[in-house]
Amino acid sequence: MQKKQNNTGLIWFRNNLRTEDNASLKKAVENCNKVIAVYCFDPKLFRIDEFGFQKTAKFRAQFLIETIADLKQNLANLNVTLLTYFENPENSIYKICDTYSVHTIYTQTEWTEEETTTNNLIKATLAENINFIEDYDQFLYHPDSISKDFTKIPDVFTIFRKKLEKTVKIEKEFSVSKLLKENLIKNDTSIPTLKELGFESFETNVKSAFPFSGGENAAQERLNDYTFKTKKVAFYKKTRNGLVGVDYSTKFSPWLANGSLSAKTIYWKIKEYEAEYGANQSTYWVIFELIWRDYFKYISLKHHSKIFKIGGILEKKYQWNTDKQLIQQWVHGNTKDDFVNANMIELKETGWMSNRGRQNVASYFAKELLLDWRIGAAYFESLLLDYDVHSNYGNWMYVAGVGNDPRDRKFNTQLQADRYDGGHRFRKLWLEKTLF
Repeated sequence: MQKKQNNTGLIWFRNNLRTEDNASLKKAVENCNKVIAVYCFDPKLFRIDEFGFQKTAKFRAQFLIETIADLKQNLANLNVTLLTYFENPENSIYKICDTYSVHTIYTQTEWTEEETTTNNLIKATLAENINFIEDYDQFLYHPDSISKDFTKIPDVFTIFRKKLEKTVKIEKEFSVSKLLKENLIKNDTSIPTLKELGFESFETNVKSAFPFSGGENAAQERLNDYTFKTKKVAFYKKTRNGLVGVDYSTKFSPWLANGSLSAKTIYWKIKEYEAEYGANQSTYWVIFELIWRDYFKYISLKHHSKIFKIGGILEKKYQWNTDKQLIQQWVHGNTKDDFVNANMIELKETGWMSNRGRQNVASYFAKELLLDWRIGAAYFESLLLDYDVHSNYGNWMYVAGVGNDPRDRKFNTQLQADRYDGGHRFRKLWLEKTLF
């Protein structure tokens, strides 16, 4: 066993908000004789963006608060203290490093512009002898096993998937040992309340298809429930285009998005299920969706800031407009299309929308209303519980015809409604007004 150095390690949590299968936590525990953790509620993430939307609105803010409370307790169970601040990470991390003589900072690798800007601001404040160790910890297929040159990532998903499935093995999960109680430090920090973040308290809509809490424990409970308890995983491919209810899809994505559940954990749970009950198309299809998630991250690594440009990764000429009235009609579910409206109202009321709904409302926004797709993407960023920068912008580019869809399709939303909501159950749920 490697002998620990006489130093203090700081784990800076970002979108890796878990204690199981966490590379930064593992390295810190194995290499440092003192381990501290920090999470910063960065004020920049709650500001109004260039399109007039709050980058993180109330649904994801509440989910994040719940997640951090859960992380704090799970870390305490390992005798690791989580410091929490509502301020810029560059300020908090500088103070922690100075106060506790931090030798090494461990964190998750991020590569999009806002995140790398924050990295650079932090590094600019650090003493030269402080190490900064980052790990890709958000993938199913680790980048080290894929490519040393991300420019070679294919722009067609099927080519990417078949190559990976044939040649690359998924790494095993890992846990960490509990530290001695002496590792704990005095903690005068607190997790901000929803009010302190600028929001009024609210109750989860009783009609929500995602009534779950944030945090690693809730994620593990859902994973176990969906696989072994109800065995719904065996029917996923048949139900995944559903619109109403908790179990038409896995609902793993909000926990995946903030990293309170790892893609590897899901993969190995599916494999455990298959070993006991057998594999089928549905169990495979959950893994298939995880590969799509990875793919958009690799596309982001390959194309960098192009994923935020109007022409997308294709650098395509895109006929668009910014009609504010049309945008507001779409946002509030007041368009001429009842299927679009029902999905948009669901999003506004719950922070959730089905995958089928997202494809339809995005296509309607970009292909029917001919609005700048980035505005729609920014609205999704604000509202969605499961916002993930790579999947969000990757999917919007795909639907808008400036990304990875070689066919540049347009959804016929009324045919889609007839097919997936033929009995009007979903539309009645969100469009019909009731007194009580």
